[in-house]
Amino acid sequence: IIFLCNNLFVYLFSVPAALQISISLNKVELSVGESKFFICTAIGEPVRLEWYNPQGELIMPSKRMSLHTETSRSRLIIYNAIVQDAGIYRCEAADASGHTVEASVVLEIYQRLTFRDVQSPQEFRHGEMAEVVCDVISSPVPTVVWYYQDREITEEHHSRFRVLANNNLQIQQVTKVDEGVYRCEASVEARGEIDFVDIAVVVNVPPVLSVFQQSFNSTADYQESVTFTCITSGSPDPMVTWHRYGLAQGWPILGGRSMLTIRNIRQADGGTYTCRATNKAGLEERELFLKVFVQPHIIQLKNVTAVEGSAAMISCVAEGEPLPDISWRRASDGQAFVDGVKSQDGRFEVRGRHGKSVLTISGVKLSDLGRFDCEALSRIGGHQKSMFLDIEYIPKFLTNYTIYYSWEENPVNISCYVMSNPPATMLWRRERFTISAEGTFNTRVHSAEGKSVLEVTPMSDRDFGRYNCTARNNIGVRYQEFILAQADVPSNPYSVRLSAVSQRLATVTFMKPDSHGGVPISYYLVQYKEVGSLDWRDAKSHSVQTTVVLTGLEPNTTYEVRIAAVNGKGQGEFSRTESFQTLPIREPSPPAVHGQRGMGKAYRLGLIKQDDGGMPIVEYIVKYKTDKEEQWMTKLVPGANDFAMLQPLQWNTRYEVEITARNVKGLSEPTFYQFFMPQKPDITESLFSGLGLGAVVGLGLGALLLLLVLVDISCFFLRHCGLLMCITRTLCSKKTTTSGKGKDMEEGKALYICFDFYTMHNSHLFFLLFVFLFCSSNRKLPLKEENGKESLKPDTIEIKVHSDNSIHTKLDDIKE
Repeated sequence: IIFLCNNLFVYLFSVPAALQISISLNKVELSVGESKFFICTAIGEPVRLEWYNPQGELIMPSKRMSLHTETSRSRLIIYNAIVQDAGIYRCEAADASGHTVEASVVLEIYQRLTFRDVQSPQEFRHGEMAEVVCDVISSPVPTVVWYYQDREITEEHHSRFRVLANNNLQIQQVTKVDEGVYRCEASVEARGEIDFVDIAVVVNVPPVLSVFQQSFNSTADYQESVTFTCITSGSPDPMVTWHRYGLAQGWPILGGRSMLTIRNIRQADGGTYTCRATNKAGLEERELFLKVFVQPHIIQLKNVTAVEGSAAMISCVAEGEPLPDISWRRASDGQAFVDGVKSQDGRFEVRGRHGKSVLTISGVKLSDLGRFDCEALSRIGGHQKSMFLDIEYIPKFLTNYTIYYSWEENPVNISCYVMSNPPATMLWRRERFTISAEGTFNTRVHSAEGKSVLEVTPMSDRDFGRYNCTARNNIGVRYQEFILAQADVPSNPYSVRLSAVSQRLATVTFMKPDSHGGVPISYYLVQYKEVGSLDWRDAKSHSVQTTVVLTGLEPNTTYEVRIAAVNGKGQGEFSRTESFQTLPIREPSPPAVHGQRGMGKAYRLGLIKQDDGGMPIVEYIVKYKTDKEEQWMTKLVPGANDFAMLQPLQWNTRYEVEITARNVKGLSEPTFYQFFMPQKPDITESLFSGLGLGAVVGLGLGALLLLLVLVDISCFFLRHCGLLMCITRTLCSKKTTTSGKGKDMEEGKALYICFDFYTMHNSHLFFLLFVFLFCSSNRKLPLKEENGKESLKPDTIEIKVHSDNSIHTKLDDIKE
């Protein structure tokens, strides 16, 4: 027994616990839209902890279902639950041997009593069939009752009120009397749930309009005024607007009356006015008429067409009493022209008499094109009309680009743009011959208004030369000549230079050719070869860039390079051949390094790729030692690696490092580097440095749980209290008496029970527990009797282990 007590804790940690699993909740009711989480906890050493949905599918994290799983604990969160989420959810755990256990939770989803988008107020038109909407949902289906003025609405005989199947309230031929607040009350008897919403019902009455007088007469320019009056009614109060010529303006209503007053009446004020009353229920309008007498009126003004450079005469005739004065205005710049006064340039002059005015324009220009306004004014009023002056002119060519380039069998479009009035007819000529609209075997004409395109596909030298575009209208004819020149290949590039030459690369730069041959250059062709070789290798430039990088060169080799420009016509001449020699293979450049501390007693040296001297790095030779040692330690690192790991190293020590790169040519110059290893970390850091946060938390919880169990067992034997004591007293069914010898009997019985537990299958944990109980009870704990002597508490614990590993505990209390 002493040996077992001494090795209790060692054995406790060495025996694995049986795998168990539990969920924080067994059954949950959840409303639609609510969120809930469930915690699944495993006891033992699970290697897998997973959740399954009611369909038996493995739950994967999503927007509505989130999983947070640690070593022996997993939390399932369901956000914004829907009806389809209901069912049985299972949490399954498995240990390393493949043994699995599971626990489940039942999730029931119901829909709470909810009013959906119930609007208040709800408005209806007088006399129509009104349906007051009360959209309410729940599961099960709710019972809906309507109230008005604190009284329940029932469907009586001849009643205008009716509750529809969709819970809405129907009111037949709704009137203003039906306005008010209606209450829609919904309840779910199964849950005792009840709620209501108040809905204001508004009945709108269409407007009604009436007028005192519908027609008015007035004389213009005598300070006269006219007032139109409209009387309106309706609910809500109508908005009254007055309309004329499609324009609307609103005036306030005073006592159901709206008035429109027109002061200082002019001729333009005559016509129809509309009084329009509108509200939510409808619209009604009335027309009122105002007739204005004796105003100036233009009776003759026509559009005029003139030829550029000629003279134009525009006539305007007006009538009225008295006869109006007539003036002119140019719309493009607002310049006015009056009778008897010439314009500043002398080209505009106005002559008028007896209600007739003539505007004469000499030497018409294209800038005169546009609108001119004639205005007739008198003391009674005024009148204005407009005309349009159109200018006809000889065709004018808009094309400045007249030279085109092409080559045999390469089509080209020659475009001829013309501006003219009236539109011109356009023809193409070649050596006094007209090219028909149908074209020939190598020409085609495409025409549109103001544009003609000649498509030419040169087949020989005869197709190059001059082409003539002729534009003609009834004003005159104009010609424009185009030249189709034969394109050539570009001239040769020059000033070829070689830069950034290494063992296997060289950069070629050059100047663009002086001539591109009339066709844009497409790219540059760079050819290069070894001296003495007959085979040139090709490299193309990217677009028209004048820099090309040659790759794949051989070290310590002399090359020749030449460049030619290529356009649509073809390849031009090569530039002068230039020679260059690549660098010979040499030792690598000294390597560049950077370092950082590794895990434990390790240090990581990063190797930055350097110039390899023309051949790949075979290996890096890394030598390192402490600053107090003389002997170097050597580590060989393959050339393909980008780091070297130095380990094991000493704590709190400065190290010196020498790194050398080697290729087939030889060794590079060494690179020197120093670093310092810090102090040795404390025992806590060393113990948990390899564990994750979840493992550390799990170990802490396990240690805390073990401590609580030990404290509870100690309280059971020392103080006769704690959780184990409560369980023991609960399971007791009777008490018995015992003698002074009972103590020895119970100690012997406890020892027998311990060994009995030890022999049971899968009962190692209980064995350790009761060995500890026995050891604790063997300490002769003092208890006071009534006579003051010390004795043990006369309680007997009987424990039986069944074949299914369950435990039956019986406590016999001895009667005092």
